[in-house]
Formats: sequence, C-alpha cells, structure tokens
Amino acid sequence: MPTRKKREPTRPPEFDAQRFLHSTGAAARITYERSAVLFSQGDPAASVIYIQQGSVKLSVVSETGKEAVVAVLMPGDFFGEGCLAGQPLRMSTATAVTPTTVLIVDKRTMLEMLHRQAAFSDRFIAHMVARNIRIEEDLVDQLFNSSEKRLARTLLLLARYGKHGTPQPVLPKVSQEVLAEMVGTTRSRVNFFMNKFRKLGFIEYNGGITINASLLSLVLHD
Repeated sequence: MPTRKKREPTRPPEFDAQRFLHSTGAAARITYERSAVLFSQGDPAASVIYIQQGSVKLSVVSETGKEAVVAVLMPGDFFGEGCLAGQPLRMSTATAVTPTTVLIVDKRTMLEMLHRQAAFSDRFIAHMVARNIRIEEDLVDQLFNSSEKRLARTLLLLARYGKHGTPQPVLPKVSQEVLAEMVGTTRSRVNFFMNKFRKLGFIEYNGGITINASLLSLVLHD
C-alpha cells in the first residue's frame, strides 16, 4: 500500500500592514515631491506615518545650527511613533529624499488599531524592536568602524540587504552630502570611497547606484 507523503505545515502569510491600513480607511494617503518637508523639528507630534513608496530622511538640528541625518527610511518603515509614548513635539525633521507616498494615521486611531488588531500590533512591535536593534548597530558602527566600512554598511542598508524579502540593489537618488551626514564624515571622503567601490566592482553607476552583493565582503572583513 503506497505511503502518503506527510504534508508540510503551511506558514501563514506575513501580515501586510499597507493593505490593512488601506482596508480600514484609517490612513490619509499623501504624496510628497523630492525635498518636501513632511514635518519639522518642534512641530506637534500627532500622527504616525507609514512609507508606501520613496524614501525619507530624519534629521536633527542642534542649538548651534548644526544638522545631522539620523536615519534614512524606506518603504515599509513607520516613523513618528514617539507620539504614542506621549511625545508632544517632533524631535526631528522628516524630508522626502525622493518622490514619496505615505500613509498618515492620527495618534488616537493608531492607538485604537494597536489595541484591537493583534496582527497589526505584532507587525508594529516587530518594527519597533528592529528599529532599536538598528540604533544599537549604528552606535557600534560609529564607535568602532572606519568611515569606509560605515559607508559600505549604509549603502547595504539602503539597498535593503539583510531585510526580509528581496534586496533592492538600485538605490534611490541619495546625494553624497546626505551619505556623508549619515556616515559621519566629509563629502570628499564619501566621493573618494565611492570611486574606490566602483573600481573594485562593488557598485555601478547606470543612471542610479547599483549595489552589488560583493560589497558585503568589505563590511564582514575585519
């Protein structure tokens, strides 16, 4: 008598936060042109934002006027979540790096969805944990790695290497000035390393910047 093959248990599909936000009608969908400001440092913190398309940089300005880029966010990222913890004002300025479409959910609605929708709450908590891990890795990177290795890691993060799903090796248009601010070095150093990476075959220029997986070897090399 032929034996039946044991069926492997099927994994439930990953929760689609974007589809959920669309289906509930709770989010306002807005498109911003490149360089448009979504909110400024010191504005009232009253909503959470989800990126559908494009990219957004978060920057802070010190009392002396010095600006620093603290993050560049991509599709699938939430930001502005400080309002959920009672943060009254925005601690950074959010600017569209490329043409960007976002979903904006006001604080009250977001809290209600987190309480009532377990799958959405799980997805949001996973995002927060991943963000905290990223902040710790960024701190270690700044303390112990050279500017060359920091630039390589930044390029890989922008290309979504190490994230769930398929990497997107063609980067959005991010200027060398923004890369320098993210890495914590000068534009001339970024230009020098980008030319070096191109000569070594780590990156390519074809109207945009294509990141090759071989760049990982620089980050992993001690």
